[in-house]
Amino acid sequence: MQSIQKVEEIIIGFHPDGYRIDKTASAMNRYTRWDITSTGKWQNPTPVCFDSLPKNGWITKDKFDWDTDHNIKEVYG
Repeated sequence: MQSIQKVEEIIIGFHPDGYRIDKTASAMNRYTRWDITSTGKWQNPTPVCFDSLPKNGWITKDKFDWDTDHNIKEVYG
């Protein structure tokens, strides 16, 4: 189930502007900023600090499959 949350409430989730939080992942994958292509594919993850994350508008997830390419349409679907 997806719900919109504040950044402080997220364990695993994403923001439509290209950010992901996964507090169960390694330190380099915990807080990341991704480029989203015109086709909706998430690519080129870059680690970011918690303070640079958007404060609101996060969508919770159960988990991320770090070995699979993700498409924003699939994530929302």
